[in-house]
Amino acid sequence: MSDLPLDSPLVRRPLDAAGLEQALITLRSWWQDVRVVPETASTNADLAALARAGAPEGTLLTTDHQTAGRGRLDRTWEMPPYSAVAVSILVHPRVEGHRWTWLPLLAGLAAVAAARQAGVIAELKWPNDVIVEDRKLGGLLVERVDTPSGPAAVVGCGINVSVTPEEIGVPNATSLTHEGSPTAERTGLVSEYAKAFEALYDGWTKAGGDPEAGLRAAYENVSATLGREVSVLYPDGTTLEGTAVGLDESGRLQVSHDGEVTAVSAGDITHLRTPA
Repeated sequence: MSDLPLDSPLVRRPLDAAGLEQALITLRSWWQDVRVVPETASTNADLAALARAGAPEGTLLTTDHQTAGRGRLDRTWEMPPYSAVAVSILVHPRVEGHRWTWLPLLAGLAAVAAARQAGVIAELKWPNDVIVEDRKLGGLLVERVDTPSGPAAVVGCGINVSVTPEEIGVPNATSLTHEGSPTAERTGLVSEYAKAFEALYDGWTKAGGDPEAGLRAAYENVSATLGREVSVLYPDGTTLEGTAVGLDESGRLQVSHDGEVTAVSAGDITHLRTPA
């Protein structure tokens, strides 16, 4: 038996499905359906299937135990039950398709807001990592899906809550409780993330997807990559080194090198040195 008090964030317990639904679904809310499942291989895959079957925008799916979570480049991982947040949201952005590339950056902002609400000063490593001083706290994965209502996107987010570095088994990874959060409780974290996502998504879509309506500035404010010397490993194995100087209109990372600026749309980023 654990000697930890029942209100300790280190006590692992199931999500409060009724409490989460009550917090999100109101007469005026954007949320249409909140689903909590005990276990699944992937919340993104499950929600994509629901989307193809006609689930509406504003459907949220989360779980107590994700056994085959997926990240970029089809990387997979599994966390102990009740130790992390895995949540997916279905959206039908009424914005031009080339601006959908801002969705993972928008979701990252929501994840940072939730982590900071829990007392951890998280930042974003482009394109989709949530970090604390270069230690990975979580990540995002956005996947397009065809639905009866047209093109949609499933926005997935994973955040390590009480999992220990030893349980993660990945170098330089961390969790909210490992970073000292006194309030990292999973139901509240999902709720905070969802509310932050809704507010950001509402503003972005009302602006027609224009990042200049506040999204770009908000992202730059919590970016750990901009201003850093970085190395970019492209999918084909080639590399690029330079200074991350900004984001273009599609959310691509702009890297200055040898008197030129290259827009990076895909690649693994390594932070080399902190800004001078």
